[in-house]
Amino acid sequence: MTGSEILQANRFTREDLVWLLSTKNPRDRNLLFRQAYQAKKMYVGNVTYLRGLIEISNICRKDCLYCGIRKSNHLVDRYSIEPQHVVELALLAWRKGFGSVVIQSGERTDRAFVDMITETVKAIREKTGNEVGITLSCGEQTAETYKRWFEAGAHRYLLRIETSNEELFRTIHPQDGHHLFSTRLECLENLRKTGYQTGTGVMIGLPGQTVSHLAEDLLFFKEMNIDMIGMGPFIPHRDTPMGKIRADFIPSEEERLEWSLRMIALARIILKDVNITASTAMQTLDPDGRIKAVLAGANVFMPNMTPEENAKNYFLYDNKPLSSDQSVTTVRELEDRLESLGEVIGYGKWGDPKHYFKRIHLTPSPLLKERGLGGEVKAGTHENR
Repeated sequence: MTGSEILQANRFTREDLVWLLSTKNPRDRNLLFRQAYQAKKMYVGNVTYLRGLIEISNICRKDCLYCGIRKSNHLVDRYSIEPQHVVELALLAWRKGFGSVVIQSGERTDRAFVDMITETVKAIREKTGNEVGITLSCGEQTAETYKRWFEAGAHRYLLRIETSNEELFRTIHPQDGHHLFSTRLECLENLRKTGYQTGTGVMIGLPGQTVSHLAEDLLFFKEMNIDMIGMGPFIPHRDTPMGKIRADFIPSEEERLEWSLRMIALARIILKDVNITASTAMQTLDPDGRIKAVLAGANVFMPNMTPEENAKNYFLYDNKPLSSDQSVTTVRELEDRLESLGEVIGYGKWGDPKHYFKRIHLTPSPLLKERGLGGEVKAGTHENR
């Protein structure tokens, strides 16, 4: 079977996905990316949405073997941005026309942290007149905490599974009872039940990871009915256990970038109307990595709003770009690049994934019903968001 025949069938088995991820035929590769971009235009349009990323703290209770801010890395200067400053950064993003912000942090579950996130979300909502969408990426939490943050005004949550293969998951986390695959799955389910636009994703090119694992990840996204995808290449951090793995034990940078682009393309073709991020890690391996991701089907950029003195201590992986993404020059350059591709920036729009509104129409949560979102979503209701 050829790439054209597989893509035309539009019903993908694991074997089909493995073939499309592995083929060396330039014609099939180009066809994959061309069809993915066509799917992007058809299902989510030629719009790229901006999310101002605020990395509010690098304090983390987890000890993931790949992560530069893991608890056991004592070479990191720990920080927490004051809540008022976080609100000011969100207001800056709002004034620049970014439709949403992403509040990201190391994982904490203590009461002070949970309360701080709650009050910060409320303050952003109040000071922007509910005009800024709020995404959280703060790790595994209790169902009650997710509910509190949702009621405060957060409406999206990103919790990456990192790999949907439980055996591989164990190899990249310490076996100390605090890094359980079952807990990660339970949290994703709790997020969906609460009513969040739920996002997940994987690292691509992990030691021991196969193309078959990646194919299973794509099928996992579909089975979980995910609304948002955030994934990118694995990049080692020198101060972590996985940063000391011999280079020949992981795919080359070129292979990791290529697999990442193909994963984005296949996620777009399979999942159609979800949001897919062009990750910063793509840019780390290739200066044009995020633009290439858009051409493969991504529709979300996350310009970094984190002050540089903090951003330099939020290195999840080596060589993360520290450029001031939110600067006028950078945004204009991005706008020019996207316009040259026929893309426009969705200034002032939340850019909610269409998939989400289809999903909640079928299985609305009690909290969504309270917000008046649990029933039929009328055409145009969320057009400005």
